[in-house]
Amino acid sequence: MLVVQKFGGTSVGNVERIKHVAALIAKSRQAGDAVVVVVSAMSGETDRLLKLAHELAPFPDEREMDMLLSTGERVTIALLAMALRAMGLDARSYTGRQVGIMTDSTHTRARIERITAERIKEALDQGIIPVVAGFQGINENNDVTTLGRGGSDLTAVALAAALHAEQCLIYTDVEGIFTADPNIVPSARKLEKVSYEEMLELASLGAKVLQSRSVEFAAKYEVPVIVKSTFKKGEGTLVTKEDRDMEQVMVSGVTGDRNQAKITFIGVPDHPGIASRIFGPIGSANILVDMIIQNVGQGDLTDLSFTIPRGDLHKAVDLANRIAKDIGARSVELKDKIAKVSLVGVGMRSHSGVAARMFETLAAKGINIMMISTSEIKISCVIEEQHLEPAIQALHQAFELG
Repeated sequence: MLVVQKFGGTSVGNVERIKHVAALIAKSRQAGDAVVVVVSAMSGETDRLLKLAHELAPFPDEREMDMLLSTGERVTIALLAMALRAMGLDARSYTGRQVGIMTDSTHTRARIERITAERIKEALDQGIIPVVAGFQGINENNDVTTLGRGGSDLTAVALAAALHAEQCLIYTDVEGIFTADPNIVPSARKLEKVSYEEMLELASLGAKVLQSRSVEFAAKYEVPVIVKSTFKKGEGTLVTKEDRDMEQVMVSGVTGDRNQAKITFIGVPDHPGIASRIFGPIGSANILVDMIIQNVGQGDLTDLSFTIPRGDLHKAVDLANRIAKDIGARSVELKDKIAKVSLVGVGMRSHSGVAARMFETLAAKGINIMMISTSEIKISCVIEEQHLEPAIQALHQAFELG
């Protein structure tokens, strides 16, 4: 069968690990599989490049950032192809441009628009193992673009969809998807399978095992995704369509996200059209907004709060002050020492009392809730960052997830 195998930065962190990855790929070939490989930059490389850029400019040009950051994966694909060829396997490295990963022009956070994959198909027909650089593509101007943090996951899933692969295997440094981060909750349990919907919530709410956009892509094209360890044997976790068994479990996992900041417009005129004048410019600046809360107005004024990724705060500060001046708001308040703790589970649709138990558990720990957001299968609370780990541990225990 045709499989896409993706290896993260820790999996290819040094020469010995690259040799180990080559051995895993060789094992798949010996089992009769046709294999397409996607790799990330070696662990720490992207951060090293970011540090260099920020030493030169506090806010580097985003086009040039994409050109810089895309080099990390080029190193890995060449080294892994060399390792495979040294083992007697015919392998060839390809950049995002060479395999036809076409994106929009949103630098540092581009979205895939189409994949031609002609060169990969030709390579597979010739018995060659294509080793593809994750995280990158090109736009209609032939400029290099990158897909955001964790973008190699998206590359792998998108290629699996384009090639109609039977499986997309995401190899990483953990054994699968757990009920919580095992580094925070030692009793966390590995899940055999999760639905696309649950995984999308877990990923977008802070679980770092899979990029959320890769899960969206997998769900849209029904690509079976297996998350497993590069270093330990095991079946991993299957991310797939929801089934009846999944609904029996009230809560599947608890997750936390420190990558949060809150902006509050204080003293906003309370009349129609104000929200669009706030969020229109913020959307145009490609700043992702998560939770939004508007307080009950007093007189003709109200307060409006929303959360954004902490990394976008520097971009949002000047913009928020300009918007406040434009709409006649009294002031803007910024808070970056916040975090989001969330419960996720498709079983929430058919089980009541989850929110009440969550709030009771946090209250018993003396943890104040600033904002609340819910959907059919998740409940999220914004809290002080310092309380995140105790909150995760308490909720994991309260819902008996161990």
